[in-house]
Amino acid sequence: MVAEMPLVKGPPKTGLVNAFSVDVEDWFQVGAFEKVIDPADWDSLACRVDVNTNRLLDMCADLGVKATFFTLGWVAARHPALMRRIVEQGHELASHGWAHARVFTMDGAGFARDIGDARKALEDASGARVIGYRAPSFSIDRRTPWAHEILGEQGYLYSSSVAPIAHDHYGWRQAPRFAFRPVAGADLIEIPVTTVEAMGRRMAAGGGGFFRVLPYGFSQWAMRRVNTQDERPIIFYFHPWEVDTDQPRVPHAPLKSRLRHYTNIDGMEAKLRRMLEEFAWGRMDNVAATEAQRLVEFTPVVEFER
Repeated sequence: MVAEMPLVKGPPKTGLVNAFSVDVEDWFQVGAFEKVIDPADWDSLACRVDVNTNRLLDMCADLGVKATFFTLGWVAARHPALMRRIVEQGHELASHGWAHARVFTMDGAGFARDIGDARKALEDASGARVIGYRAPSFSIDRRTPWAHEILGEQGYLYSSSVAPIAHDHYGWRQAPRFAFRPVAGADLIEIPVTTVEAMGRRMAAGGGGFFRVLPYGFSQWAMRRVNTQDERPIIFYFHPWEVDTDQPRVPHAPLKSRLRHYTNIDGMEAKLRRMLEEFAWGRMDNVAATEAQRLVEFTPVVEFER
């Protein structure tokens, strides 16, 4: 039986409450290594997602922060106690798909199975209803707007699966920077990861490798700008492996992938703690409820059928 989880307000700080989210996947499941690590080998590799996510839960408890954990169904099926701890500590559990397959690698039927299987694993493990979804590698883009229709059909209430930037790895530059309704007549809303605009440029400012690699001062400036000038919440994300200096190395991966994956891991936790102390943070579902009241108008152009 899936229980209705009450909405949890963000920490008692002044200003907008921003969304703090964790994409729960292990070091061997990341997009950077998808061409050099076979998913068939995953169960034989050293699993570190449990210890790293528990470390983040401890950090959240220490700082009084509630978060949303977008979790792979593959992880939930193997670590049900971790799923229960996430929910029991007042965090939101949401879906990150089954095994980190990018949306554009699936057809509509395959995507429907993927998100359905992941949701069942998450709900069975935790006992909590799952209403949110984030596509692996922000892979809902101009090729896959049909994915929003399928999410709506399955009863998801929000998605945070769009990166409205141009990037060699992902991105939907034409999408709005802020929340919009991607399917007319459906309850589903899309909440893109945060970007900042300055001097005619749009830059990523919502976490992940950008937060880890760039100086903290840039992220601090960008977040303040979005909160004060745009008067919108930050949608921030990162991964448990980003605080793990002891994770196995993948020496045969391309140099660019290794640089993206390992740079500044040793300083990530300290930067996260500083950010969590300086800004107000809460769960994605609460931010979604607020953002649903002021949606940006946007009609996606379907270039490919599902």
